[in-house]
Amino acid sequence: MMSSSPSSAQEAYKGPRPRRDLVGDWVSNNNGLVRSLPIYVGGLSLLVVLLNRAFSGIALVTDASSSQSRADILTLSLSVTNLLTGLVWLSIRPKYVSPVIPCGVECMRINSDIPDLAIHELRWVWESLSSTTCCRSLVVIYGGNCFLQIGIAAESQNETGVAMVVDVHKLLQGSLCRSAIGSGKQSYLANLSLYPGRSELPFLPSNTQSVILQPLGDRGIAIVGGDIVRGFTNLDQI
Repeated sequence: MMSSSPSSAQEAYKGPRPRRDLVGDWVSNNNGLVRSLPIYVGGLSLLVVLLNRAFSGIALVTDASSSQSRADILTLSLSVTNLLTGLVWLSIRPKYVSPVIPCGVECMRINSDIPDLAIHELRWVWESLSSTTCCRSLVVIYGGNCFLQIGIAAESQNETGVAMVVDVHKLLQGSLCRSAIGSGKQSYLANLSLYPGRSELPFLPSNTQSVILQPLGDRGIAIVGGDIVRGFTNLDQI
């Protein structure tokens, strides 16, 4: 096994960087403004209709035979709809789950027996996951060997400041990995603290919130640890 610091790994990595959703990030960072936007639009529309009738010489009483009155009624209906939509958006807010700070040490271990191209791909996978999801730990096991252990890892009980080494044999004998590899389907532990099998992943930070177990054929598995409960979306799990 070869070990290096995360900073040197960042400097050595020259591959493509994952793209971010700028619109989605802006909406997420301005959640209150976006939820209030229908109220502003509806209120402004009501004001425009009233000013139009006040300064255009049109009678304030609606006349069913007037096309202008019918247009104003339609505009008022849409404005009220916007106002009600805004009020609903403000009253119903999803519960925000804040991320935790993983308890552990920085780790960057790559198997020295794999080719440079594979190392490059593994680093790209890590860059993509850590930049666009709540992933804070990644372990890749294949063919009975640990190819990659990167991110935040639990501290070794024998050495201070050193990441715990993954016991591949013990890990693959555990029920979590056997079940995932045997079924060939991804296993998502959205709230890791609720699963007794969390003890099979001692190399992850003790306060890891969620985990994805992704089988790599029938010979390996990728373990992705996150810092938020139910932090991985359906898109992240593809």
